[in-house]
Amino acid sequence: MKQKIFIGKIIAGTSNIQPAINLSISLLMSAFLIVLGGCKKVIDVNLNDASPQIVVEGNIYNTAGPYTLRISKTVNYSADNQFPAVTGASVLVKDITDGTLDTLKESIPGLYLTKKIKGVSGHEYQLLLTTGAQTYTANTLLPQPVPFDSVSFEKLSRPGGKIDWYAVINYQDPAGVSNYYQFTLLVNGRKINNTFAFEDRLSDGKYVSRTLRTDSTYISLGDSVTVIMNHMGKEGYQFYSTYFQVTGNGSLQSISPANPISNISNKALGYFFASATQTRKAVAK
Repeated sequence: MKQKIFIGKIIAGTSNIQPAINLSISLLMSAFLIVLGGCKKVIDVNLNDASPQIVVEGNIYNTAGPYTLRISKTVNYSADNQFPAVTGASVLVKDITDGTLDTLKESIPGLYLTKKIKGVSGHEYQLLLTTGAQTYTANTLLPQPVPFDSVSFEKLSRPGGKIDWYAVINYQDPAGVSNYYQFTLLVNGRKINNTFAFEDRLSDGKYVSRTLRTDSTYISLGDSVTVIMNHMGKEGYQFYSTYFQVTGNGSLQSISPANPISNISNKALGYFFASATQTRKAVAK
């Protein structure tokens, strides 16, 4: 089965640039070439016989709302990149910690906005989505913010005198608890579509200075660089890290492409998770 899904931009509030995966994903589950003992066998798979799947994209942040949730459907591989919006869905978000229940309003086809929910660190949130005869649920906890000190730069000299610049993130990881991070890099206001997702398995309690390696050099001397840190739960890290493996975004592509891990029930694709977000800016110099 070979399908395409669209992971679009999710915005919390109106004044913040929030992280998003803003590109079409081709999830490869097509014909395979098997080589064994010098013999080749081609297995043909019907690329246009897959039932559409629901794709959910939703975030809760510790910044002012409203927060948005986008619902769409997958399309077959040979179809145009027109990802059908799911309209008329019943979308509820509950703050399990304080009992607030929010019924999201559809603002444009497939895009649903919160009205009452506030993103508070330490609070747990639940999504309840019903469309047609199907119901989907997801739970997520909004962590405490992790101090994000600064953005600095690493410069590497190449033969011929060329200098490559990379952003370096500096923060203190809290000790004794599992922490998961996702970073978004913008250069002169333009988002760089590389996936940066990290866990603290080897850096628990340490001061971290980590270079954001990209597949190409995007930063030049004098550029304005913005980095957004999202401190999230394990479900967010699993989505971003497996998305990285599936797409080969910034690295070698996974040998066995599959869908990124979703925390939404009933085999829905996509994600619903909460993040403590912070932004730091610097000029390359």
